[in-house]
Amino acid sequence: MKLKIHGAAGEVTGSNYMIDTNSFKVLVDCGFHQGQDEQKHEGEAFNFDPTSIDALLLTHAHIDHSGRIPLLVKEGFKGKIFCTYATSELVEILWRDSARLMGEEAEWRTRKNSRKGLPPVEPLYTEKEVESSLGLLSPVPYDEMIEIIQGFKVRFREAGHILGSSIIETWISENNVDKTVKVVFSGDLGPHDGVIEKPPTLIEDADFVLIESTYGDRLHKSLQDTRSEFEEALKEALQTSAKVLVPTFVVDRAQRVLYELDLFQKKNPDLKMPKIYLDSPMGIKVTEIYSKYIPLLSRELKEMFLKGDDPFEPENFQFTRSSDESRAVNEEVSGIILAGSGMCSGGRIMHHLKHNLYKPDTHVLFVGYQAYGTLGRRLVDGAKEIRIAGEDVSVKAQFHTLNGFSAHADRNDLLEWAGNFPKKARFIVVHGEPKSAQALAMGLNDKGYAAQVPALNDTIDLLAAAEEKAVKMPVISQKIIDSIEMGPQDIMQMLAAITQKTDEMQRLNIKSKDYAKIMPLLVSAKTLLETAASLGKDVKKSA
Repeated sequence: MKLKIHGAAGEVTGSNYMIDTNSFKVLVDCGFHQGQDEQKHEGEAFNFDPTSIDALLLTHAHIDHSGRIPLLVKEGFKGKIFCTYATSELVEILWRDSARLMGEEAEWRTRKNSRKGLPPVEPLYTEKEVESSLGLLSPVPYDEMIEIIQGFKVRFREAGHILGSSIIETWISENNVDKTVKVVFSGDLGPHDGVIEKPPTLIEDADFVLIESTYGDRLHKSLQDTRSEFEEALKEALQTSAKVLVPTFVVDRAQRVLYELDLFQKKNPDLKMPKIYLDSPMGIKVTEIYSKYIPLLSRELKEMFLKGDDPFEPENFQFTRSSDESRAVNEEVSGIILAGSGMCSGGRIMHHLKHNLYKPDTHVLFVGYQAYGTLGRRLVDGAKEIRIAGEDVSVKAQFHTLNGFSAHADRNDLLEWAGNFPKKARFIVVHGEPKSAQALAMGLNDKGYAAQVPALNDTIDLLAAAEEKAVKMPVISQKIIDSIEMGPQDIMQMLAAITQKTDEMQRLNIKSKDYAKIMPLLVSAKTLLETAASLGKDVKKSA
């Protein structure tokens, strides 16, 4: 009984895991690599036989979790794909768009190759494979335990990340083994104070937990601070009476920004607002699906819908469906335009940038992470000139980067969710860059859990005993504590010593060969200081 790590190990994208027993093989997620990960894995084949897979469990629709499923089908997979009902509707939109984009790129590369006498380029998959994949979808409700294969039970629970996202509980047993092993896949977890979706379900039992670590070493801004930052940026942008461009991811982020604009209007009724456009056919379809699954949304949004107040339709708002309607927006002097893609790597946002970046009174609001190598990242980093559709464009617009809209749990949320499991649970930390994954693993260790960060293609024996891990103070630290009085003055002196050592390290010229040795120690020190600070807060509250 094995768990094999085929993706999202030491990186954020490409989620792909396999439960492999003597009786069956089941995949959990099968996603594309994106950004820098895409270049690293370009052209890679599956390192398993797709025809040998009996079933697939899908945590949610995002393309880094679902994008390679049509390719899996193309190469022979014929099993059922289990996911929530909302996910089954969202993946249809994302898969069709993915097939369209790959087809367009293949045509462009083929034309380029033909001029060099090279062979044509085929897309990874086409609409045909998308249709076949849609035919294998088997949607299931939340919170219902289902035996999908003899000896393999699953239950999908709310993950709070995007609409339809799920934590997947699995129970695995074999005829020749007198033991049932429970493995929990976190998928992508949303924040505990989520705005659009419900908070993640708390799970209280498991033998193994695969936990994401996208923000395993970072904290998000508070909801109040995020909204204050958004309000200030929007007020500044609206003073110019020009275009406000918002590059937007179509699933969850577009809906969140529409809701925040609705709240902004209600809070500032006397402020003159321009027309608001959602200029994205995909975004429009996704928003309509969100409005269809009202019971899955947060309490605040459900209450708004019950009152007849659509949170995704602020005042003076319209969907822009056709290309002609999109081009007509360019004729308008002002407007708030939400358009894909979120990292400015394609989509309708490109022609809005082309027609407006050279104007000093244009404002661009980035509400999502901009990966290295994307046009969005170049703009955030201060590019003075860019090339769009073969034309050089001078960059004179004003930019605002808002980092509080993440649909991912931060470090504290992840550790709080993990803290509901018994100490016997063994954590496997995935879906994070090495630094964030290691930091979360250390945080779990500090809580008394066994945690490991696997490498790509690692195999984990699910029948190995999971040992309880007690939290122990390092011997050298205990000797220091035993030798001091431990009063307020001692704490202040210790903090001063830490500050002095930090200042010294900032002046050091650290060589690259030493990074791997030093960084884990610094991350551990940061974790310990955060824990000490939280204890200090608790003491102050109880005083």
